[in-house]
Amino acid sequence: MTLPFELQVGWRYTRAGRGGRRNRFISFISGVSMIGIALGVMALIVVLSVMNGFQRDVRDRMLNVIAHVELLSYSGQALPDWQATEAKARQNSAVIGAAPFIASQGLIVRGEDMRGTVIRGISPAQEAQVTALGAQLKDGVFAKLQPGAWNIVLGAELARQLGVGAGDKITVVAPGAQVTPMGASPRYRSFNVVGTFSAGHYEYDSGLALIHIDDAAKLFRTEGPTGVQLKLRDVQDARHVAGELAQAMGPEILVRDWTRANATWFDAVQIEKRMMSIVLSLIVAVAAFNLVSTLVMTVTDKQSDIAILRTLGASPRSIMGIFIVQGAVSGVIGTLAGVGLGLLIAYNIDVIVPAIEHLLNVSFLPGSIYVISQMPSDPQRGDILPIALVSLVLAFVATLYPSWRASRVQPAEALRYE
Repeated sequence: MTLPFELQVGWRYTRAGRGGRRNRFISFISGVSMIGIALGVMALIVVLSVMNGFQRDVRDRMLNVIAHVELLSYSGQALPDWQATEAKARQNSAVIGAAPFIASQGLIVRGEDMRGTVIRGISPAQEAQVTALGAQLKDGVFAKLQPGAWNIVLGAELARQLGVGAGDKITVVAPGAQVTPMGASPRYRSFNVVGTFSAGHYEYDSGLALIHIDDAAKLFRTEGPTGVQLKLRDVQDARHVAGELAQAMGPEILVRDWTRANATWFDAVQIEKRMMSIVLSLIVAVAAFNLVSTLVMTVTDKQSDIAILRTLGASPRSIMGIFIVQGAVSGVIGTLAGVGLGLLIAYNIDVIVPAIEHLLNVSFLPGSIYVISQMPSDPQRGDILPIALVSLVLAFVATLYPSWRASRVQPAEALRYE
């Protein structure tokens, strides 16, 4: 099969060095351009994959504790008929688990130490249907949450801050006050610490305490659960399913999915990803536009060749095509090399980073400071394909001016001194 004329000559110019040095794969200058494109693409893939990995790990640790969707009453009081609400929610095919809960702010007091926290009343048996933590601790710590026993399970960091462990007693102060003949006084209750949990997420490990739902109803004086937690078949469909449930439940029920409950954090991550993409894309752009200088120098060096081709009948369009091919080949090779190298690093970052830490005797993510002590990575097609496409487009655009300049070479002028 015979290749088009422009492709044959363009590929030959790509492989040929300047000054008559033949049989090289690329010239030094075009090689630098290719390496620059490859490094830019690689850096962009690796950085976005690591950011995706952090987002995934934090999300998974967050969903260890919270449900995918919550159904709440707008008044903050008990749902009028939580069983009917649960049954109606289960009619949606995306819902695979449900459990009632009561949640309220409170103070936990131990001696002179006092911590504000979220007190959540749960049904230990049903909690396993909606959260990973509930499934893990169903037959362990959560089994000790018996109605009327006034037992409590604390987040590991919260217990550490209070200096308590299993067997100790703490006091929980509920919001509001009770009126007595002596005046208003705070409502409080003594609880037995029966264990701790560690979700791996600092916000919940330091600010969440779990009690039995019946004890929570008595403590906060609600007539029943204030909400229903739901587990979905696919966590990524939470926002869509929440919209469907909101229409089905009517205006009396507040439907909140996990992305809206933590909207500030997820919005911040998306903004950071967008800004990092823009900054690192500039590296690719600089490397791609190095092709301009490469092709301009090639056009200057090949003016006599261009003139001969013109005298043999090549059109300006064919000459332009030759140099577009030359620049595009450099862009394609650089992009493919960058994608391959980026994916190689992204998929093996759990091996590469520990090796670098061992070599340099440093720790990039100390466990005592960061929640995540290992560098995560999650390459996604939705990031990689646009990166490769943008790199190819920039490389192609960079070839237009030098190629147009080559097509404007006049044979008589170019061959005057030959």
